[in-house]
Amino acid sequence: MRRATFVLVVLALLLGIPSLSGHGEEPKKGDKLGELMHKKLVASQNVLEGLALNDFAKIGKQADELMSISKQAEWNVLKTPKYELYSNDFQRVAGDLAKSAKDKNIDSAALNYVELTLTCVKCHKYIRETRDTSIDRPAY
Repeated sequence: MRRATFVLVVLALLLGIPSLSGHGEEPKKGDKLGELMHKKLVASQNVLEGLALNDFAKIGKQADELMSISKQAEWNVLKTPKYELYSNDFQRVAGDLAKSAKDKNIDSAALNYVELTLTCVKCHKYIRETRDTSIDRPAY
């Protein structure tokens, strides 16, 4: 089981890194969405650290932080059914992650982390595509 958990954590890292490029820097002052995404990145990294160290308290605390972040007004960047689906999925999986931590189930927590990461990747891709095709986009 330890090998499976290790493979899942490495997979999550590999999948998450490309989607996070641009979010690793400190956001500009006053950029509420950038600040929120930076907090999400830090909390996600802390979940991964908790998984690697088998630190269920850290995993649970950071899962709760992710839930809190996802309930802030700046989180709602698009008003579409598909975005709402991604947002709801994120909140559901963050809740599952918190439960896995409470249950001290490292395998379940690792799988939740992978699912959470994939949800982020899909949502960020959707937002980029939606903004790229928006008719409100200024001409360059």
